Amino acid sequence: MLPVLYSFRRCPYAMRARMALLYSSINLELREVLLKDKPSSMLAISAKGTVPVLLLPDSQVLDQSRDIMHWALAIDDPQQWLNEELLDSINRLIDYNDNQFKTHLDQYKYWERYPAESQEFYRAQGEVFLALLEEHLDRQSYLLADRISMADIALFPFIRQFAFVDKNWFDQAPYPKLQIWLQGFLESPLFLATMKKLPPWQEGDSPIAFGWQM
Repeated sequence: MLPVLYSFRRCPYAMRARMALLYSSINLELREVLLKDKPSSMLAISAKGTVPVLLLPDSQVLDQSRDIMHWALAIDDPQQWLNEELLDSINRLIDYNDNQFKTHLDQYKYWERYPAESQEFYRAQGEVFLALLEEHLDRQSYLLADRISMADIALFPFIRQFAFVDKNWFDQAPYPKLQIWLQGFLESPLFLATMKKLPPWQEGDSPIAFGWQM
């Protein structure tokens, strides 16, 4: 029995989990879901009702994207994304992304839902993190070293989403290193394979395989 991943490819949390699973050469059954029509089998194993949700062959359930990434990298991490020397720095960046930047991203992208301030105000709040990442990239090719770490993969989907709220603005914003970093991931075989479009899964559908070896 293969692991089963409930996912929505455009969700940044699901995206980073999928990238880690693919990188670690883990073959699994992929169930692409519609967030407005969540399958009962997913809700039965994870009441939180958000993606990603990974059901393992031993019936263990991982329903946090960081846990899924750690699980995958513990199985196979050929390029040492989870380098022990960088672990504290990795966790700090991901914590900031998940606990602060994600709030500013949502307010910027869906600013009509937050009428207290303008869209430009919310974008400026998010730019604090963009400026921090630009400083990191001014020192090396990736966020924490001259090679990819888990932090790059964990943050990339959220920076992608922020950039595409207004891509014209982002492309001329004063973050040249971040723009290059983002474009590199957008063009990477790993990201392109991760974003393969699939029809929404329904109960009774034949399994759809996901993985480099499939």
